[in-house]
Amino acid sequence: MRIALAGNPNSGKTTLFNSITGKIEHVGNWPGVTVARKEGEIKSVYNPSGETVQVVDLPGAYSMSPYTSEESITRDFVIEENPDVIVNIVDATSLSRSLFFTTQLLEIGIPVVVALNKSDLKSKKKLSIDSGLLSEVLGCPVVEVAAIEADGLKELVTVSRESLGRKLKAPFAGYDPGTATEEEVRQSDKERFSFVENLVSRVEGRKVESRRQTRQDALDRVVAHKVLGIPVFALILYSVFSISQNSVGPLVADYLVGWIDAFYGFVQGLMGSGVHPLFSALLLDGIIGGVGAIVGFLPLIMVLFFLLALLEDSGYMARVAVVMDPYFKKVGLSGRSIIPMVISTGCAIPGIMATRTIRDERQRRTTALLTPFMPCGAKLPVIALFAGVFFADAAWVGTAMYFLAIAVVVVGALIIRKITGDTSKSNYFIMELPEYRLPSLKRAFVAMVSQGKAFVMKAVTIILVSNALVHVMQTFTWRFQVVGEGMAQESILASLAGPVSWLMIPLGFGMWQLAAAAITGFIAKENVVGTLAVVFGITNFIDTEELVLVAGESQVAGVMGLTAVAALAYLIFNLFTPPCFAAIGAMNAELKSKRWLLGAIGFQLGMGYTLAYLVYQAGTLITTGSFGSGVLGGLAGIGLFAGTIVYLVRLRENEDLEVLGGVA
Repeated sequence: MRIALAGNPNSGKTTLFNSITGKIEHVGNWPGVTVARKEGEIKSVYNPSGETVQVVDLPGAYSMSPYTSEESITRDFVIEENPDVIVNIVDATSLSRSLFFTTQLLEIGIPVVVALNKSDLKSKKKLSIDSGLLSEVLGCPVVEVAAIEADGLKELVTVSRESLGRKLKAPFAGYDPGTATEEEVRQSDKERFSFVENLVSRVEGRKVESRRQTRQDALDRVVAHKVLGIPVFALILYSVFSISQNSVGPLVADYLVGWIDAFYGFVQGLMGSGVHPLFSALLLDGIIGGVGAIVGFLPLIMVLFFLLALLEDSGYMARVAVVMDPYFKKVGLSGRSIIPMVISTGCAIPGIMATRTIRDERQRRTTALLTPFMPCGAKLPVIALFAGVFFADAAWVGTAMYFLAIAVVVVGALIIRKITGDTSKSNYFIMELPEYRLPSLKRAFVAMVSQGKAFVMKAVTIILVSNALVHVMQTFTWRFQVVGEGMAQESILASLAGPVSWLMIPLGFGMWQLAAAAITGFIAKENVVGTLAVVFGITNFIDTEELVLVAGESQVAGVMGLTAVAALAYLIFNLFTPPCFAAIGAMNAELKSKRWLLGAIGFQLGMGYTLAYLVYQAGTLITTGSFGSGVLGGLAGIGLFAGTIVYLVRLRENEDLEVLGGVA
C-alpha cells in the first residue's frame, strides 16, 4: 500500500511525514522546504497489521495546474504513479485557502482522506469546524489531527487503509484538462472558488476579535518593519554567534577536545616506538590531527544549529524573509529568492534545489547562482577558526559574514541584471506568516542532532580521505622520496599549490600551505580547517579558554604569518568562491545548462577573488599607509571576473537569438 501526502505549502505535510515514519526531514514554516518527493515506511505503532505501507511526502502545491517545478512533481506523481490513497493535509486554521486543491484531488478518481491538521490550534483561534458536515459535502473521510503533537495519526492511517478501493463522487465537477479552453479554465476556477467559499461558510465558525491589534501584530511592527527589522536581525544574529562561539559552545567543546586529545594519546601509546615514523605521522597528524581539528569545532556548530532551529520554530525566520523581500525585488530577484538563501544557511544543496519554487526561469537561474554565497554549516568551522585566532571578539565576525553575504547577493543580482539587460518584472511574494510560538526544545534538539550527524559523517569520510591525501602529498616528492627537513617546498603538495599561491599574493596570503587549504576547500569547505592543521603540523586542537588553535607552543596566527587584514581576506576568499563539489552538482541540475554552470563558477570565483583583493589592499592601506604586495598584479586576477561577465552577456545574447530563431 502506498499513501501520498499532498497539500498546500506550510500545511504540515513534512511534520506529519516525520511523525508517522520516524524520519527526520527538514521542516520549515514557509513554502519551498520540500521540493522533491520523500519516501518512508510507516512506523509499526501506527500500523498494527504489519502490512508494508509506504508514505510519499510530495512538495506543496496550490493547484493541479502547476506553476512551478515542484508543483509539477506533485501533479505528475498523483496522476502518473497512481498511489492507493491520497491523504490531503488541510490547514484547519485556513480552510478557504486549502480546499481549492482538495476539490481538484477529489476529481482524479483516487481515494482521498482529508487530514484536518493543526486542529490543536482551534481553541486558541476561537475556531470551530463541523468535520462531519465537511466529510458529507466532500464525499470523503475527514480526520482531525495535530501532526506536531502526533495526535490522531493512528486513526488517520486506519481510515486511509479502509478507504482502499472506495469510489468517490467529486462534489464539484471541474473541466477536462485535455480539451478545456483558457476561458473555460478561468471560469471553472472562479466557480470552484465560489463553491469553496460557500462550503467554508457552512462548516466553519470563527470568532473575530474586536480589538484592532494583537500582541503578534505589535511584535511584527518591530521585527518585520522594513527599517527596524534589519538592526533587530543583526542583534539576534550577533547574540546567536556570541552564545555559540564565546560562551556555551566553547564550554561544551572543552569536553570534546579532551576526548580527542585522550584518543590521540591512546593511539600514540598503542603504536609505541616500533611503528614506522611515516605511518605514525599519517595516522596521528594526518588523520586524527586533521579530522580532530574539524571535529573540535562540532560543539560550537551544534549550538549554533540549535539556536537557529529555535528561531525558525518560533516563526521568526519567516519574518526575516519578509524584511529582505523589498531589497531583493529592487535588484531583479523574485521575492521567493529569499527562501532558498535562508535554507542555504544550513546547507547550500537544499537551498539551490529550493529555487524550483521560482516561476521565472531567469530569476530562478540567478538565484541558483547566488544562493551558494550564503554561509552554510560547512563554512562555520572556517569562520570560527579565523574569528577565534585573529579577532578578540568572535561574534561580530560571524555576524558580519552573514550580512556581507546578503550584500554580495544583492550586488551580484544587480550586476547580472545590468549585464544581461533583464527587464522582467519581479514576482509578487505572498507568504502566510506563521504565528509566533514558544519553540520546541525537542524539535530543535532533533534538528541539531541531524545536522551534527551529517557533519560528523562528512568528517569521517570525505574529510578523512582528503586529509590523508594531503599528508601523503606533503610527505613525498614526485619521485616518492621522503621530503627532507626544511625542504617542504619540494613536496607534491607544494608543487601543486605553489603556482596557485602566486595568484594569491595580491590577496595577502601567497603561501603554498594556504593555497592548498583553499583548493581542498572546493571538495568540502570544512577541509580548509583540516588541511591547515595538517600542513602546519597542528597536533593540539581548540584552546577553549582562548578559543584558538595551537601548534606546539605557538598560536596558529604566528605559524601562518598572516596579519589580521590578510586573515580576513583569506576568510572572505574561502566563503565567497565556488561551493563544494556536491553543491556545484546541485547547481548543474538546477541551471540545466553546462554553459550557465561554467559561467556561474567563473562568476563565483571572480567575486571571491575581487572581494578578498579589495579587503586586503584597502585594509592594508588603512592600517599601514601603503598598499600590500601585488596591488597591480591583482588587477589581472580581477580580469577573470570581467571575463565571466562578458561570457554571461554573450550567453544571454545567444539564448535570445535561439528563442527568436525558434519563433521565426
